[in-house]
Amino acid sequence: MPRSDRPCRRREARRDDLTDLHARPTRVRYAIIALIFLITSVNYADRATFSIAGSAAARELALTPVQTGFILSAFAWAYVLAQIPGGVLLDRFGTKRVYAAAILLWSLFTATQGFAGWIIGIPVVAMLFALRFLVGLAEAPSFPGNARLVAAWFPAAERGTASAIFNSAQYFSLVAFAPLMGWLAHNYGWRSIFWTMGVLGVLATLAFVRFIHSPANHPRINAAELAHIEAGGGLVGMEDSAASKAPAFAWRNVRHLIANRMMLGIYLGQYCINVLTYFFVTWFPIYLIKERGLNVLEAGFAAAAPALFGFAGGLAGGFISDRILKRTGSLDWARKTPLVVGMLLASMIIACVWAPSEWLVVALMSVAFFGKGIASLGWAIMADVAPRRLAGLSGGVFNMFGNIAGIVTPIVVGYIVAATGSFDLALIFVGAHCLLTIFAFLVIAGPIRRMELPE
Repeated sequence: MPRSDRPCRRREARRDDLTDLHARPTRVRYAIIALIFLITSVNYADRATFSIAGSAAARELALTPVQTGFILSAFAWAYVLAQIPGGVLLDRFGTKRVYAAAILLWSLFTATQGFAGWIIGIPVVAMLFALRFLVGLAEAPSFPGNARLVAAWFPAAERGTASAIFNSAQYFSLVAFAPLMGWLAHNYGWRSIFWTMGVLGVLATLAFVRFIHSPANHPRINAAELAHIEAGGGLVGMEDSAASKAPAFAWRNVRHLIANRMMLGIYLGQYCINVLTYFFVTWFPIYLIKERGLNVLEAGFAAAAPALFGFAGGLAGGFISDRILKRTGSLDWARKTPLVVGMLLASMIIACVWAPSEWLVVALMSVAFFGKGIASLGWAIMADVAPRRLAGLSGGVFNMFGNIAGIVTPIVVGYIVAATGSFDLALIFVGAHCLLTIFAFLVIAGPIRRMELPE
């Protein structure tokens, strides 16, 4: 039998052998998204390891603030540069192999950071910078891989919730793993953070390999659930045909994506949304300390509140989007309504300029992050619009644009604060991007629909 025919034959045989189509559908897709959520939480925790360990590591290894800054920046540069190659690998070899290899590699690179300063002949700064850079490279396929799994496992009417669940892991990770890493550093030293997170990543790799399969080949799915997913627009055979149908990488495909008005609006919108995210994870604690007079402990607790509100908003946004889609049948209304409402709430960060008290600043930032969570439907939209044969590449370009904000935002805010001695213009800069997000999706992107590639 030709290799290209096997996935189709397997799926047909599976439908004949499994439970009758009229039986109660299984719910395997819920277990899939739960596992993706946990793995994405580990993903974000590994990004934050040096942020937690950095203070103690800097003292022991005699790192200067400039050296620490370079080490912290290594991840973002690599993560952005590797998005397109990561997407190409996903399209060429399928999500399971590429994603599993990515989890294992970033976990090993994370664990190896715990040996910095112990290896004779390797400068500490060079070793840590290289390992953080490699973590960024290895994590590049993760979010495009999540989007591919959601596109394969969920009908269109459930993708908003599914995407919101894995996207909200960025907030959950801060709440769940930051205390753990702090406890490890306090009791066992900063190196234990890297070793522990590395071991957790290896366990996550084993779980991924064991439980993640395409819908057509999962051993626990029945025919009723498979039919429900496929009837709702789920790309159930996408993973089976990845290697046989994915086109070879060509820059013209990247040009097709960027030249498409809808895709360009979506990419620009994701960049603008992430400006708020990166302000929060880089400058917000410093703003609370320098501008608002909080101490480090108070700033830590204050930063937790917006993260919790962002987590709640992320789940709410996905649920609301899917409810609108079920009621109206319109992807435009379903995806853009929560986005517009959420970004209007997020723009409330500008009001911090005139807030007279610290508690009001935290409240306004919590409202802003709740709104940002509601609006974070970008990955659901990518599952809706990406060309079927370029789902990985489309997600890679999308994530590349989004994470350029991680390079631009800290630098621009730093220049604003240095030039003005205040965060006021920086807050307005961030809030303006929330409003620009609305413009990008409503005016530039236009109607939400699946992009078709030219013949």
